Amino acid sequence: MAAGSKEDRVLIAGAGPVGMVAALYLALHDVPVVVFEAGEDLAVDLRASTFHPPTLDMLDFFDGVNDELHEQGLVADTWQFRDRKTGPVVTWDMSLLAGDTNHPYRLQAEQWKLTRALLKRLDQMPNAEIRFGHRVTDVSQTGDAVTFTAEAPGGTEHVTGRWGIGAEGANSAVRRALGIAYEGLTFPELFLTISTTFEFRDHWPDLTLVNYVTDPDEWLVLLRVVDAWRVLFPTKADEDKEEALSDERIQARLQSVVPSDTPYEVVHKTHYHVHQRVAEKYRSGRVLLAGDSAHINNPLGGMGMNGGIQDAFSLAEKLVGVWRGEADDAILDKYERQRRAMALDFVQQSTIRNRELIWEKDPAMRAKRHEELRRIADDREKARAFLLRSSMISGLRESEAID
Repeated sequence: MAAGSKEDRVLIAGAGPVGMVAALYLALHDVPVVVFEAGEDLAVDLRASTFHPPTLDMLDFFDGVNDELHEQGLVADTWQFRDRKTGPVVTWDMSLLAGDTNHPYRLQAEQWKLTRALLKRLDQMPNAEIRFGHRVTDVSQTGDAVTFTAEAPGGTEHVTGRWGIGAEGANSAVRRALGIAYEGLTFPELFLTISTTFEFRDHWPDLTLVNYVTDPDEWLVLLRVVDAWRVLFPTKADEDKEEALSDERIQARLQSVVPSDTPYEVVHKTHYHVHQRVAEKYRSGRVLLAGDSAHINNPLGGMGMNGGIQDAFSLAEKLVGVWRGEADDAILDKYERQRRAMALDFVQQSTIRNRELIWEKDPAMRAKRHEELRRIADDREKARAFLLRSSMISGLRESEAID
């Protein structure tokens, strides 16, 4: 492909946080990009809502983006592990990470607030184009070009570029077109997420903005965003989906957390399967995978979106070097080695451990694990090491050391 031709660009499937971060990073480094988004606009939903410290450090690269997120979010400088019946087990103080990050806290802000901020900047860039209503359905490639096939309002389109990125989620058509296996498992239970304006802190005044609540029968997670509390419950595999989402059932589950004389105001609810999967490879020739297209995990720990954004920065930085002729394209294999190790050895293991910890049923083991957490929290260096891991800093450091 001739340099400077209209096809001399990077094609990106998906305008979620991962695709948009990669697009803006590349465009700011003078790499033309075309983003394909199946929806008619950016999704505005209540998916991921926790930004970890190293992700915020990376987002500092985009002038003003973190400022906008902070204006629309909540700074969580502590978070809790609680027992549903007895209350707090450990309250973790994120200030212990002050020497390790510019952002020693979690930021509670919905992911759509990030994509909106990125879109505003991409719209100003002449080398960036976003095509809404374009669903990528197939991919083909030659030695020097990639073609995305997309279903669009005007019919099928075939768009060619120099490189391609699949970042359109767990059901990635890009990954499937490349024949890349998505290895792992699906948990038997489903997860139910409810957003409510009810103020739990009026009843549990010691709540932090992020709370993992353990219980042998029904664990839950309580996360605060600006306008609501998000409550995450497990549901039994054999529970009817419509029943699980019914007003009566949702009210009963919320009332079991904190009884209320009036019905809970529910502003959003969703019910979904939970997977732990990693693509067998992240690169196939001139096409690379990032975010949920490459890996997916349970949400306990808030590592999915963060891991995807970190993928985007790692991939885009390396792709800029290749684009400019400053690096051989073998560096993209390094991207696969680093980020796949992060997913397999850190994110997958951490989120599975979190699930086991929050749902431990054996009373003796529960007591032992709670006491172990208290001992860690009481030792400053052990607590810092724990927070380095739970905030993804240590995993990121280890993966970036891979050659």
